[in-house]
Parts: sequence; C-alpha cells; structure tokens
Amino acid sequence: MFDKLEDLLIRYEEIMGELQEPDVANDQERFRKLMKEQADLAPIVEAYTEYKKAKQSIADSEEMLEIESDEEMRELAKEELSSSKKRVEELEHELKILLLPKDPNDDKNIMVEIRAGAGGDESALFAAEVYRMYVHYAESKRWKTEMISVNENGIGGFKEVVFMVSGQGVYSRMKYESGVHRVQRVPETESGGRIHTSTITVAVMPEAEEVDVVIEEKDIRIDVMRASGNGGQCVNTTDSAVRLTHYPTGIVIYSQTEKSQLQNKEKAFRLLRSKLYELELEKQQSAEAEARRSQIGTGDRSEKIRTYNFPQGRVTDHRIKLTLHKLDSILNGDLDEVIDSLIAADQAAKLSNMNE
Repeated sequence: MFDKLEDLLIRYEEIMGELQEPDVANDQERFRKLMKEQADLAPIVEAYTEYKKAKQSIADSEEMLEIESDEEMRELAKEELSSSKKRVEELEHELKILLLPKDPNDDKNIMVEIRAGAGGDESALFAAEVYRMYVHYAESKRWKTEMISVNENGIGGFKEVVFMVSGQGVYSRMKYESGVHRVQRVPETESGGRIHTSTITVAVMPEAEEVDVVIEEKDIRIDVMRASGNGGQCVNTTDSAVRLTHYPTGIVIYSQTEKSQLQNKEKAFRLLRSKLYELELEKQQSAEAEARRSQIGTGDRSEKIRTYNFPQGRVTDHRIKLTLHKLDSILNGDLDEVIDSLIAADQAAKLSNMNE
C-alpha cells in the first residue's frame, strides 16, 4: 500500500509541475485531464501527508521519552504519542478506503426511471412522491434535474417518470437507489382504515456518452406524433413528440416534454444510450457476480431495498438493516444519512473482500 502511495505522491507532484507550465492552458483537453487527475489525487495525497507527519510525531515522542527525565515533559510526550498513534490508525483506514478501486461511472450524470408497481393508483401516487423526494435531494446538493418523460394517472400520480440529474458525483451517491421501494400506509380512498402495501421500482442509470454506446442507424425506428396530455400551449397542435424503437433490444422510448421535436429527439436518444449502457453494465456485473455477492452494489431492480411505513413514521433499508424514524424529512429529500450508511457498508464489504 505504501509503495503505491509513494508513487501517487510522485505523480501528484508531476501534475502540479505540468499545471504550472506556461503553455498548458493552450491545450484545453490536456488541461482538463490534468485538473481532474489532480482533483482525484488530492484527498489521497493530503491524507498520506498527514499520515507521514503523525508517524514522525510518534518517532519524536518516543525519542523524547528515552532522553527526557523531567516528569512534566514526559507526560506531554506520552499524550502526544497516544494521540499520534490513534491518528495513524484512523488515517490507515481512511487511506485503504481512498485506494479502493473507483467506479468509473461515479462522476457521471444519471437517468432515473421510476415506475409504479403493485398497488394501482396508490403505487402511482407514491411514485410521484419518490420523484419529488429525489428532486428535493438534488436541490440540497445543488444538482440540476430535468424531466425526460412522464406518464400521469390523472389524480396526481405517475405511472412512469424518467428524469435526468446532473452535477458533481451524482452517480456515486444515487446508484444505491436502484431496486423496489415499498410503501405501507392507509390510502385516502380506503374507508375502513386498512393499511395497504404498494411498490414502485427505481432504476438509476449512468448517463452514457456517444463514445460509450454506438447506436447504428439501421437498428432504430423514429416515429413523430402529437403529444398527449397536459403539455401546455402548442404542444398538442404540432408533431413534437418522438418515439424511438431499438430493434435489437426491443426498447421503446417516448419523449414529449419539450415543444421542439428536435429537443424531444435529443432527450430520447440520451435515455436510449443510458438504457443500452446499463444493459452492458448488467452483463459485466453478472460476470463478476461472485466478487460482488457480499457488496451492496448498485441494487438489482427486482430486489426489495427499502420500506416506507407511514403509520410508524419509519424508513427501513433492508440491505443494511437500517431503520430511521424520520419518514417526513426523508420524503422531503433528507437522504444523506441513508446514503452515507450505504456507502460505508459498501466500502466495508469491499475492504473485507480485499483482506480475504
């Protein structure tokens, strides 16, 4: 581990030197790559520099204890020694986590697809609530959200909604949300006061660039039509809606949120690329299933990951057996405690795998 850290330290110093060259800003592509690499390495270098200082402090304190006879000075040295040893342990653990292989998609923007499942209208209403939960969470992180497509049920619920979230490190935090979300509550339409259980599915897909997924023209059919539903002025009077059919996979994308056919087509292609990229990732993950078995991973879409229980005001994440009695604030976008716990559990599982 320490050989690798020394190599990274040398590389970091090389990057800092290159960034100070007078002509580096003339090559924007090179400049961007260097800035990204510098940003990725900075936390590791800072932790390693602090680690080396703490190790030196231990050596200095031990040397003082050998030569110092004054009791007061010896007590100070003992305190410093104890504090430095504790810090070294903390930094060793931190460095192991920082050196874990990084998910190449962590910095990507995402497409989120929420679908109503079992439970009819109640499921669709909950899908709309979960959509709002993610929008509020994105706002708290200063991420940007953009609607791609929505299919409403007429009473404020969503049969299906697809939206994009863009910002720094979006996928690294949101990837744990894929799976089945279950809600337990008394629906407003229920006169007998019985608790109903409904489900929705959430799929979080890293946004794919054109270089990640190549779509052949012969594999696509593009249909244009008039948008349906409450799309606003002009939307229903022009052929602005776009439907893409991808023959090899059977995937159909429908986009109608924009007034412009060109914009809807662009959104539809972005979503299709992300879906195809996700299929490719699923194939890779299946091949690595044995290695991933003990990890939290990115969540199987058929796996029940979380329950929102309204009568008890609690949210339970079943993967890490975490229960929080703060349902209202979580549905209002306060997701950090849940996501931080999932990240910590995933890191612990990966460290455990490395140590086996």
